[in-house]
Order: sequence, then structure tokens, then C-alpha cells
Amino acid sequence: MAERRLMALGGLLVLAVALFLLWGLRAPVAFILSLRSEKLAALVLVGAATGAATVIFQTIAANRLLTPGIVGFDALFIFIQTTLVMILGGVGYADLPETPKFLAEAAGLTAAAMALFGVLFRKGAEDVIRMILTGVILGALLRGLAEFVQRLLDPSEFAVVQQASIASFNSVDEGQLGIAAVVLVLALLAAWRLAPALDVAGLGRAKARTLGLPHDRLVLAALGIVALLVSVSTALVGPITFLGLLAASLAHAALRDFRHTVLIPAAALIGASILVAGQAVFERVLGLQSALAIVVEFAGGLLFLALVLARRRT
Repeated sequence: MAERRLMALGGLLVLAVALFLLWGLRAPVAFILSLRSEKLAALVLVGAATGAATVIFQTIAANRLLTPGIVGFDALFIFIQTTLVMILGGVGYADLPETPKFLAEAAGLTAAAMALFGVLFRKGAEDVIRMILTGVILGALLRGLAEFVQRLLDPSEFAVVQQASIASFNSVDEGQLGIAAVVLVLALLAAWRLAPALDVAGLGRAKARTLGLPHDRLVLAALGIVALLVSVSTALVGPITFLGLLAASLAHAALRDFRHTVLIPAAALIGASILVAGQAVFERVLGLQSALAIVVEFAGGLLFLALVLARRRT
């Protein structure tokens, strides 16, 4: 049953892809399709990576209310952009070479996440909650520092920071996209290979160790994959904190299955479908009158509140 639903989700993604590529297609067809294909690749990669990362993170944290963004990826990204604009100015920031900047940001985000995980896991994987709380506190600190620096910028430089802080798929560099595609596909394959072990890890640390699973080592490996997926996605297009929560929650609701061999692909398909279909509607119907990331964050925030309230009633 779960496999059939997974195939149905794949069909929905194919439909969304066709809608995005073919809706309103005019001459010159080849040129327009090439532009749309690049944007489509970014939408699919980021949606799939974010959805899969959130399912893994929720399993490790044993909490379906959480998303990797809560650890502070988005706050660190915004702080980096703000600091660069403050040091280089708006013109200097715009003149930065795109690919080296992307690589440096992705490496910096991944290194920061792994440093946080490594320091806090010295006593073992029972420190997951401490790691999450520390990430929340660091994220709040970085947001506060970024807001303080932004108050020191002139209006034109502040506008540059604001534009860089909102996820956008309209200006994805082809070179960056190629690098991100290789890294994200390999990370997704690694996540899928960990799926059977994640099923056991979902039973809890004590039971997993009783069954012979090297739980602490698995947790660090899984968090490394999560850090890579989220860091590269954020460096490529910007932060989308609640997309993963939407994708993971819908995957659990659609499949009602604990197996990560189907949950991870389902969340990846749903995350990609949300971005592709949403971008198609925004471009073809609304004429880009708003940013897709803002609407996704709004919907994800509402879902988060609904989940919190539902859990409180139970």
C-alpha cells in the first residue's frame, strides 16, 4: 500500500513538472525551456533535499515538530550575508564571484553544524535535546547580531541584505547548480542507504543498542547528511525553514508507515512537488507578485502551530 502511494506521489511530481515546463510556453520554445529547466532543477533538488533531511532529523530527535532549520542554519546564513554587506558594501557584495561564494557558504554552514554536533555529542547521542536547545539559542544570538548590524547599514545596503536573505529560484547560477546537484544527489543516496538503520534508531537509543545498532555513530552520520543537505540547499537559494516540516508531515500523513525506505523518498517527492507547483502558480497565475518562500514559511508556520495545539490536546 505504501509503495502504491509513493508511486502516486511520483506521478504528482511528474504532473507538477509538466505544468511548470509547458504552461504558457511560447516561441522561442528551446530557449524558454532551457531557462525553465535550470529553475526546475533547483526547485526539485532543494525540495527533495529539505524534505528528506527533515524526516531524518525528526527521527534522530524523536520529535515530529522539529525541522533542521531550528538548529540555526537560516540564522547563520543571514548573519553571513549581513556581515559581507557591512564589510564590502553593496557594490563589493554584488561583485563577489558567485561560485566561490556558494562553496564557501556551503562549507561554512556544514562545518558550523558539524562542530555543534561534535562538541555536544562527546557524551553520546543522548545529548540530542541539548544540541537542539543550543542550536536554538545560537540561532537567536545570530539573528540578534544580524539585526543590530542591519540597523547600521544605509537603506541601499539594507535592501541588498533583505534580498539575499529571502530564498529565490530566479537567479540560480548554472555552475552552482551543477555542483549542488552532485552533492545533494549523493547525500540523498546516502540517506536512503541509512533508511533500515533509521527504522531501528526510531525505537529509541536503549532499544536500538540492545538490537546491536551502533546508535551514537549512526546519529552522527545521519546528522552529517542532514547538515550537508540543508547547508548546500540554503547556500544555493537561501533559507526556507518550514518547507521540510510541511513535506515530512504530509509524508507521514500520506503513507502512515514507519519505514524510512518509503518515508524519505515520499518527503523528497512532496517537498519537490510543493516548490515546483507553487512556483508554477506564482509565475503563470500571479505574475511573481510575491515570493514563494514567504508563502511556504507562512503555511509551514501555521502547520507547526496546528501540530503543537494538537499534541497539547492529546
